[in-house]
Amino acid sequence: MPSPPYLKGRGAQINTANRFDKHIGEQNPLAFTDDDVNQIPTQYINVAARSIINKVDSPDIPMPYSMNPYQGCEHGCIYCYARNTHNYWGYSAGVEFEQKILIKEEAPQLLAKQLRSKNWKAAPIMLSGNTDCYQPIERKLEITRKLLEVCWRFRHPVGVITKNSLVLRDLDLLSKLNEHNLVRVAISLTTLNEQLRQFMEPRTATVAGRLETIRQLSAAGIPVNLMMAPIIPSLTDHEIFDLLKAAAEAGARSANYTMVRLNGDIAILFEDWLRKNYPDRADKVLNKIKDCHGGALSDNRFGKRMSGEGHIAAIISKQFKLARKRFFSTEKLPPLNTELYYQMKAPQMKLF
Repeated sequence: MPSPPYLKGRGAQINTANRFDKHIGEQNPLAFTDDDVNQIPTQYINVAARSIINKVDSPDIPMPYSMNPYQGCEHGCIYCYARNTHNYWGYSAGVEFEQKILIKEEAPQLLAKQLRSKNWKAAPIMLSGNTDCYQPIERKLEITRKLLEVCWRFRHPVGVITKNSLVLRDLDLLSKLNEHNLVRVAISLTTLNEQLRQFMEPRTATVAGRLETIRQLSAAGIPVNLMMAPIIPSLTDHEIFDLLKAAAEAGARSANYTMVRLNGDIAILFEDWLRKNYPDRADKVLNKIKDCHGGALSDNRFGKRMSGEGHIAAIISKQFKLARKRFFSTEKLPPLNTELYYQMKAPQMKLF
């Protein structure tokens, strides 16, 4: 059990200072709550976005574009690399990242406008990539569903990555896209330990829920990729074989992983979380993470930041490759279809 006081239902337990602020405010969010409750309500804030598609320049990311209908993420994964981006909106990477959710309600219209552009060249767009497109508020707002509807209308290829079983709500759209090889779905599953999941990723789907999501998507014929992201040494790395086996038995067709890296404020947040939840192994975990990143908790080097380097990273890489070879087919899926987009776009352009 985590050491008290503990903020219920949140991954981060503190608010790190925003690096753009001149003044440092109260960093303990429990200072503003009833001690008997230890909860902070989520706030949803509309923002006026000018665009929805982001160019991905990283050679480590397979899809060239991403779109994120939400900034901040209520799932609360303590290791999330996107936490640092919340500073740009004036908020903390800590509790505020999972408490103050920015909403881009006009995202479907912005996507349609971009896909109508005569200069747009079809290329797969990843839904998420920064924050989860199926986080809890999506159940009410359906922005992600509307984005998928736009992709279907234009027959444009799209990828989805999520930790939430809510993706099954859109099985009808995903199935139509899949009939024309226009979609891939990645389910992120970091652990089979439900208790660890509850503290590390507090508002995500359960372990059983995510395996069932893989099962239902796969049963519908939709290609599912397992993402064991991130692997955390001395916390989840011992689960590689069991986790890949479970995902393969559920129907996942492929598997990939990333090594945990703790850039910026995430290092502070993760260490605080780790010492409160797993004090007996905190130093061991942190030292092993450093071993994978040249002696540091952070890593920005293309080609190394996602997989790490050194003895421990090499062991994890070998284990993952062995597990993937044992449980998954080596057959590769064909590239997503881009030709249908041009066939659909031509008659639509005549309307403008």
